[in-house]
Amino acid sequence: MSGKQSTTGRLYGVGLGPGDPSLMTVRAVEVIAEADVIAYHSARHGRSIARSIAAKHIRADHIEERLVYPVTTETTDHPGGYQGAMEEFYAEASARLAAHLDAGRTVAVLAEGDPLFYGSYMHMHKRLAHRYDTEVIPGVTSVSAAAARLGTPLAEGEEVLTILPGTLPEEELTARLASTDAAVVMKLGRTFTKVRGALEASGRLGDARYVERATMAGERLAELAEVDAESVPYFSVAVLPSQVDTERPQARERGEVVVVGTGPAGPLWLTPETRGALAAADDLIGYTTYLDRVPRRPGQVRHGSDNRVESERAEFALDLARRGRRVAVVSGGDPGVFAMATAVLEAASHEEYADVPVRVLPGVTAANAAAARAGAPLGHDYATISLSDRLKPWEVIAERLHAAASADLVLALYNPGSRSRTWQVGKARELLLEHRAPDTPVVVARDVGGTGERVRIVRLADLDPAEVDMRTILLVGSSQTRAVRRGDGEEIVWTPRRYPEA
Repeated sequence: MSGKQSTTGRLYGVGLGPGDPSLMTVRAVEVIAEADVIAYHSARHGRSIARSIAAKHIRADHIEERLVYPVTTETTDHPGGYQGAMEEFYAEASARLAAHLDAGRTVAVLAEGDPLFYGSYMHMHKRLAHRYDTEVIPGVTSVSAAAARLGTPLAEGEEVLTILPGTLPEEELTARLASTDAAVVMKLGRTFTKVRGALEASGRLGDARYVERATMAGERLAELAEVDAESVPYFSVAVLPSQVDTERPQARERGEVVVVGTGPAGPLWLTPETRGALAAADDLIGYTTYLDRVPRRPGQVRHGSDNRVESERAEFALDLARRGRRVAVVSGGDPGVFAMATAVLEAASHEEYADVPVRVLPGVTAANAAAARAGAPLGHDYATISLSDRLKPWEVIAERLHAAASADLVLALYNPGSRSRTWQVGKARELLLEHRAPDTPVVVARDVGGTGERVRIVRLADLDPAEVDMRTILLVGSSQTRAVRRGDGEEIVWTPRRYPEA
């Protein structure tokens, strides 16, 4: 309830439910009976679905206010275009209702479904509720009605339900559908072809159901993939129901391996494409620490291992895919940066795996994440080097550090140290000081995005190897990189995009 007590009339937003008059709430019927004025929206043809739902409760002595849209989907010659025409209509309609309220009449604005869920009533509410005593009567939404008619759970447990308007761009729909558990897409009609394309692109078309005019005359339920686009009205929805009890096939004719990056930490760093691939997988394979970042889903099998069996993990993933399983190999950061993509593709190059489809999906790199926390140290050319000598000799690392430093590149140094490697950071600092000034800014970033995140800016000469471990990345500035303390005391690092000679 909102608004203020006064001698004016009272405004009601009355939810009528999805279409079947028997699904109106008792409170909705009571309010209509109490009202002096019954208002409802309609197109220019004058027919109103809202009025038809409430028809048997509307009396001859009710004052009826038909709020007729000036445009629906057609073009308009209004100087403000479609938006201008609609704004003018809402202002005029709310003024008509305000006149009744000022005269002391109670006004009930009818709304299909729920008044504040993609409904026309909300435009009246925003213009009038702060001026008049107002009550909104909730109604059964088309989403709830569609799920009920399908007889399928919409969302269970910790599943996420996403509700989308079909009017969104197809690429945005695809991203949202790929990254959620369950979904309902509203406002089909002319958007149906685009919505179908988004479902197909996100790999969700096979799960999608179609519901038309739920609980109303002419109701239709179908597999969405089988629906003719020319037959789809506005009052229809696409439903991706709960996946909790969905049986994953034991095998397909053709499996695949998708190598995904989780970013530097938890779910905030996952891309929609990665979320979709992880949700669709039958098997998840990876270093246990990285697997723990991925939400658990019923029916999925997890194969965790330590961080030193990359080749074995890659071959295991390809063997599963060859048997028809859909496999996601999970990496931290980006899978192509010192991570699992190389191992998988190397194994996939062997003849026995030549026919197994392999995709690599990008993730946020540790370097990019650390750079964003510190400012913009990677704003110009930079090189990425791993200080680990487990897979290449230190002599090669030292040579590359010399070359990159003498080229005045910013450096992103991965794997700088661990319990068993404690001297490389000190040697790297000595080598870099041959090419860089002692006060060169260095970003020391540990566990970016995690609970133990710590990002500091130090001078190259002051870089302490004891403060560096395997969860740390170092960003070493070039001769042009600047560290600046701003007015709020925060120190930021940035590398200009223009060199002095340019």
